[in-house]
Amino acid sequence: MKRLTRKEEEVMQILWELEKAFVKDIIERLPGDAHYNTVSSLVRLLEKNGHVGHKAYGKTHQYFPILKKEEYRKHFIGNVVKDYFANSYQSVVSMFAKEENISVEELKALIKQIENKKNSQDD
Repeated sequence: MKRLTRKEEEVMQILWELEKAFVKDIIERLPGDAHYNTVSSLVRLLEKNGHVGHKAYGKTHQYFPILKKEEYRKHFIGNVVKDYFANSYQSVVSMFAKEENISVEELKALIKQIENKKNSQDD
């Protein structure tokens, strides 16, 4: 899966939130002054790439996401960990701990989640 551009991600975030939308609905939620033709072209490109589908109502189209948010997030995060952290999730968590972006309580909660998952797999 190819990484989406920032604009494509913005459109997908809106579609994931709304679940279905017309181009005008997407424009209303985009920051700044987005032009209809630009957004329409972007959505059609996302559709061509298999990330978005549509339902036609006469000459207008209502778009919906085909690409699942969780699927994209897992792929994107996996690539970040591989490319910037030598494929080490420990390095990722360590960076957040060093920068104080994660608290001791959050670290304990992560450890508990890992232990619970391990225990459920052992059953």
